[in-house]
Amino acid sequence: MKIFNTRLSTLSDTQKTQIAEQYKSDNYLLLDFDTRQHSRFRAVTVSGEAVGIDLPRTGVLKGNDVLINASGELIQVIAKPQAVTKVTAADDFLLMKGAYHLGNRHVPLMFEHSLDQGDAGYALYFENDHVLAQMLENLGLHTESTSVPFEPETGAYQTGQGHSHSHSHSHAHSHSHSHDDSHGHSHDAAPTGSLSDD
Repeated sequence: MKIFNTRLSTLSDTQKTQIAEQYKSDNYLLLDFDTRQHSRFRAVTVSGEAVGIDLPRTGVLKGNDVLINASGELIQVIAKPQAVTKVTAADDFLLMKGAYHLGNRHVPLMFEHSLDQGDAGYALYFENDHVLAQMLENLGLHTESTSVPFEPETGAYQTGQGHSHSHSHSHAHSHSHSHDDSHGHSHDAAPTGSLSDD
């Protein structure tokens, strides 16, 4: 099994061409946010080849990240569309208020600005959680379920491999109980199997 252990910050023209050709033949990884938070895991390319990822703890893998192995082979990571909650509001202040309450609960958030978005033109996205959605609706915000590639913001003090954002590993998942308590999650467990199994 090929093991990819380095994230490339820049690609040569040759490498860009190689990645484009691999994409055409489905030789890339389509990974959701939860999987991309891990530094060590096994995954399967869209074409069906099993590969291993064994990276230093340098932040979350982002969509379009490219990894390289010791043999110089490349693999690109694409952010997989996943079920999330989209939050909009009639004005910027109300949306900012919603972002504050979500941030206070350490919820990973993705921000969007679109001129044809409607409402204030801004939207927040977070992983589905009906308790949080109800809280936001009680505050006067609008929520709806959708499916998009989820790329949440990082903490302001984080840096990682030349990216403008990755993500803090302290966050909340969908739970049916109160979110005022903190939840510790280990991100070292492999979501699709351990590399040491082989």
